[in-house]
Amino acid sequence: MTQKTKISLELAGKTLTLETGELAKLATSSVLGRLGDTMVLVTIVEGGIRPDIDYFPLTVEYIERLYAGGRIKGSRWVKREGRPSDDAILTARLIDRSIRPLFPKDFKKEVQIIVTVLSVDGENEPDVLSVITTSAALAISKIPWSGPIGAVRVGLVKEKNGAQDYLINPRITESQFSELDLVVTAIKDKVLMLEAGAAQIPEDKMLEAIEKAQEENKKIIDFIENFAAKIGQEKEKVEVDTKLKELILKLEKSYNTEIIDLIEKRVNKESNAGSEDLVEKIFQDTQIADSANSGIDKKLVAKAVEHILFKNIRENILTKGKRPDGRGVDDIRAISCQVSLLPRTHGSAIFQRGDTQALTVVTLGSPRLEQLIESPEGEESKRYIHHYSMPPYSVGETGRVGVPSRREIGHGALAEKALELVIPKQEKFPYTIRVVSEILSSNGSTSMASVCGSALALMDAGVPIEKPVAGIAMGMVTKDEKYKILTDILGLEDFSGDMDFKVAGTDSGITAMQLDVKILGLTLNQIKEVFEKAKKARLFILDKIKDAIPSPRTGVSEYAPKIEQITIPVEKIGEVIGPGGRVIKNIIAQTGAEVDVNDDGVITISGTSEESVNKALEWIAGITREITVGETFEAEVKRILPFGAFVEFLPGKEGMVHVSKMSSGFVKNPNDVVKIGQKVKVKVIEVDEQGRINLSMLLEDEQKQAPRGPIGKEPGEDHPLTRQFKREREGRFDRSRPFQGRQQNPRFRKTHY
Repeated sequence: MTQKTKISLELAGKTLTLETGELAKLATSSVLGRLGDTMVLVTIVEGGIRPDIDYFPLTVEYIERLYAGGRIKGSRWVKREGRPSDDAILTARLIDRSIRPLFPKDFKKEVQIIVTVLSVDGENEPDVLSVITTSAALAISKIPWSGPIGAVRVGLVKEKNGAQDYLINPRITESQFSELDLVVTAIKDKVLMLEAGAAQIPEDKMLEAIEKAQEENKKIIDFIENFAAKIGQEKEKVEVDTKLKELILKLEKSYNTEIIDLIEKRVNKESNAGSEDLVEKIFQDTQIADSANSGIDKKLVAKAVEHILFKNIRENILTKGKRPDGRGVDDIRAISCQVSLLPRTHGSAIFQRGDTQALTVVTLGSPRLEQLIESPEGEESKRYIHHYSMPPYSVGETGRVGVPSRREIGHGALAEKALELVIPKQEKFPYTIRVVSEILSSNGSTSMASVCGSALALMDAGVPIEKPVAGIAMGMVTKDEKYKILTDILGLEDFSGDMDFKVAGTDSGITAMQLDVKILGLTLNQIKEVFEKAKKARLFILDKIKDAIPSPRTGVSEYAPKIEQITIPVEKIGEVIGPGGRVIKNIIAQTGAEVDVNDDGVITISGTSEESVNKALEWIAGITREITVGETFEAEVKRILPFGAFVEFLPGKEGMVHVSKMSSGFVKNPNDVVKIGQKVKVKVIEVDEQGRINLSMLLEDEQKQAPRGPIGKEPGEDHPLTRQFKREREGRFDRSRPFQGRQQNPRFRKTHY
């Protein structure tokens, strides 16, 4: 049983604490990590060898509990947390990609890592803390692993004087002002994993940020090594699979030529029949030729064939600079771009690079369709959404279709990150934007094809993106100190190589990147070389994109919703909504448009036609506009009272025409002059202190010139109707006490009802 141990480290002005020996004692190892008031518990359990699989069965689960932020699930019916959120899946992938390269190749025992978020403080991100705590839990366990590793997040903030400041593990509030969100995991001298979203950061600045992260990672690694030295267990020894090595040596002598002949078929993604026939032939041969090899099965034969195949590919690249499809190391496959393929969608495009083909479709919607995300830190909304789908037919196979895989979620998030910071602000383009990438054919770098296809489709949809974005996947093959970097890798080069380094950006800089390695990391010089080659490739692809569509279309599709925004004073929001929502409901019912009112006074109006949107816009503008004395309107009589009539002179805006202002002569009964629904010409004669509008049915000049009525006298200040009107407007009658001395004049009794 591990003894109780707790150690701390000052990291970028914050205290990082690791503790073990108290919680989850039955796990193989467990560590409680803390940064500020953010806490995660990492448990690791080692199982046995699974005979049904021939790969390392590592699983990483990241569990978010809403109680960590003092929250209860918003759903009325379901209060338990459901399936992992996309963010939880992405964090699990982040941890997995950071630790997987450091397990021995021959280690095949099942390992399950569960990270549970116990507390969040709204300032310190739990994802980087989870990587560090997982590193510590593996380091003190008996599980063979070549760690520890460090993990750091780096931000970049521009100062007012133009200078730039790098932030190490920025607080969540600081991240809002950062132009960079970079996570770096590493061993002491090499980088293992990179994940970044950036606002077109130049390559030299990105490399500088990685260097800053490495300095901090070394402190974390020393810290974990000290932790493991105190309580760490002796590592298990890994048995080498001698049977596989012996079989590989035998096949290299007898079947090397036949195995090499498979390369062309694998490059072109042809049927696996050739591989299966060769595996069957070898299996029968080994069984008959040597009875001592009775333990060899077809899986082992297939694994040996693949090893020899990959070895030949790697040697050809390293020694001859020859790639499986005949390209040079810096060559990009043939590219084609098409836009406006689908007639009724809002924007569509196909981007094809070699055999990799991505169809991307853009859909525009009203702001109310933005995605709401619930997490322990709180709720947030997202108006730009990218979904990635890779069905089995894209690789010529049958398989499961339905719930997106972790890989699909990860690729969609990377493509989203690549374009997110070139999407116009809501004030400029008030749409919710959903992009879907359908992978129709896959032969390497589908995520970067999705980025390129998305740039094309967004411009086709009329989304005024700041600049088009392109992406490229870089690979690498190494042997000892020798290495070759490959541009635009095939699927076969991804499987046989040592690295998959995806870089996306504009002609000004990087917007997203993601690094996965199978070796013990990359040096900073290697990363610099990748950046240089990736930029050259990116600029080449951007030229192809611009040839297909030079700039975003000037307007959205006729089938897209039409959206307008208007900003009104906050104090006028109540006028637009009306008592019980009557006004806004009437606007929606009469115009057919959707109306969304924000607390800051921004009103978004959307509809299927410009006519409905403009009608609602004019209505709201009329309600909230400032009325000035002297303006004239055509109005409709809505209500008639003994002392005058209320008329609607703007949509949703009513004013009072006093009986004294209905005619040049005396009017005893307003019903003698106007009827409900009648259209009349009115003029604003007063806007009182409470914003109420008094109107006249005649222009002042006309009133002076018009003959007097039959009585020959206009009601003056002492007339009962005039006094009554003034008292009503001044609020001198308490309506909770009916009649209040007015019983003497039955004419006014019904004014309260």
